[in-house]
Amino acid sequence: MRRITGLIAALAVAGFLAGCGGAEDSNEIPIAAVGPVTGQYASFGHQMKNGAELAVEDINAAGGVLGKKLDFSMGDDACDPKQAVAVANQITGKGVALVAGHYCSGSSIPASQVYAESDTVQISPASTNPAFTDERAGPNIYRVCGRDDEQGGVAGKYLADHFAGKNIAIVHDKTAYGKGLADEVKKSLNANGVQEVLYEAYSAGEKDYSALVSKLKQAGVDALFLGGYHTEGGLIVRQMRDQGMNTVLMGGDALITQEYWSITGPAGEGTLMTFSPDPRKNPAAAEVVKRFKDKGIEPEGYVLYTYAAIQAWAQAVEKAASTAATDVVKALNENEFDTVIGKFKFNDKGDPNLPPYAVYRWSNGSYEEIDGGSPQPAG
Repeated sequence: MRRITGLIAALAVAGFLAGCGGAEDSNEIPIAAVGPVTGQYASFGHQMKNGAELAVEDINAAGGVLGKKLDFSMGDDACDPKQAVAVANQITGKGVALVAGHYCSGSSIPASQVYAESDTVQISPASTNPAFTDERAGPNIYRVCGRDDEQGGVAGKYLADHFAGKNIAIVHDKTAYGKGLADEVKKSLNANGVQEVLYEAYSAGEKDYSALVSKLKQAGVDALFLGGYHTEGGLIVRQMRDQGMNTVLMGGDALITQEYWSITGPAGEGTLMTFSPDPRKNPAAAEVVKRFKDKGIEPEGYVLYTYAAIQAWAQAVEKAASTAATDVVKALNENEFDTVIGKFKFNDKGDPNLPPYAVYRWSNGSYEEIDGGSPQPAG
């Protein structure tokens, strides 16, 4: 199995390098995005790729950066930490000026060590684990999304406020993202005077969660917070319905993909989740959103965040009049950036001062932000 995994990683890296033809062309600046192009979280890698490609297309159409065209390539880490480090080592060796990535915190954190050592700017559009910036590998590491301590605080308070006197359970998939978010929700829930009836771990990648669901049913769980990804969340909610449970599922930003509803169908009705204010509704993004839709792309989830990561870097490069990381870092630290997700500045940790998380509800195959109000039980 190790040899097969190693071969897959090698092929992913080789495929990436084949796309880096502009690295030796002085008239082009090579940049990359890295995320899960393959594997069960590939939908998020495709969100990132869509966002990056249009950002590069738009920047190049406007004259490029410092008069040079951007040469973009997409790296595949499959949300696997070892593959993430392998890809990071290869792309930094090719002189990439920016890495917009990674998606999974469990990939971004180890890869950030490589970027810090090689003096390559990394801006993650999606990695929310606090450790990514709290234990920052270097001054060249940033993100344009929120943090799980903020997200967990919003989810925990919402559960405490709207499920008072009800049985609440928390489960997680043992990943840096999933467990980190679940722990923050637990902390917030407990701080709001509510004790969960169950706190459990599950294994990602399985198909049958009936044993976990039976335990939840026995505990009479009214609301379940899931620290994990849409694939397992969708299967768990379906299996809860199969056992006659109308428990409300709540998750984090990893449920922001149409694939979630493709897995659940009507069983996903009423699912709650936390995410930043929907950037598609930002007036500043209207023109870009239209261009995405004209291409048949729905800019959901982290599409616009990836676009914004490249936008912010490009604006910093113009301010610095240089692509050298030390100059770009100074510009990233000192300026405000006007992007499709709004105007923001980075703080001294590399986090953006964007609006706080909101709560969303899935209904009839789409999700909408909700302004309080008690969630309706599913089914």
